[in-house]
Amino acid sequence: MPPPSHSAATAVPRGARSRAPRVLQTLEAHYPDARTELAFTTPFELLVATVLSAQATDVSVNAATPALFARYPDAQAMSAAQPEDIEPLIRSIGLYRGKARNLAALARLLLERHGGEVPNDFGAVVALPGAGRKTANVVLSNAFGYPAIAVDTHVGRLARRLGLSGQTNPDKVERDLQTLFPRERWVFLHHALILHGRRICTARAPACGACPMADFCPQVGVGLASR
Repeated sequence: MPPPSHSAATAVPRGARSRAPRVLQTLEAHYPDARTELAFTTPFELLVATVLSAQATDVSVNAATPALFARYPDAQAMSAAQPEDIEPLIRSIGLYRGKARNLAALARLLLERHGGEVPNDFGAVVALPGAGRKTANVVLSNAFGYPAIAVDTHVGRLARRLGLSGQTNPDKVERDLQTLFPRERWVFLHHALILHGRRICTARAPACGACPMADFCPQVGVGLASR
């Protein structure tokens, strides 16, 4: 089952509907091959990497997962592990103790409820320890091809700066973006906004002078630490 779309009516900021096509066109021109930067080869590896990426960089996750996946290549192998077995392999990642507990529990639930396979069902992924709406959107879109917009800190920040959403709640930002962009471009949009947020529109020092959207970006909240 694909991620549920937000069907409730929404009031996006003034000018957002006319600006959205220009945003998409610019992102397509500058990040045509945008995709997740998490390294994975199976849905299980993607699920684990996404859980680990919460409040951590993809670089730190990718540095840790080769050893982790060599030891625990699938849910069956990881289900036999205790959190203290996993901790040394992910110690370089933020919040590693809590994430180790979640991974051990997650693997057991995958074995008990889904035969060791990552379910291609939004509700089932959300129900796993350490997962949430963002994790489910990432997994279902990248592993199973479902249209979804996973709102992380980069996507939320750029949605507000570009005047596409006035919301701070990720679910509400997701809702606004869904209303503004074509469904078939949701996955691309998510990845392209992340790349732009990492390379140009950074949190503390956005390079507005080098931004290809500078001529139409309203720069909402730029320079404010809260944004």
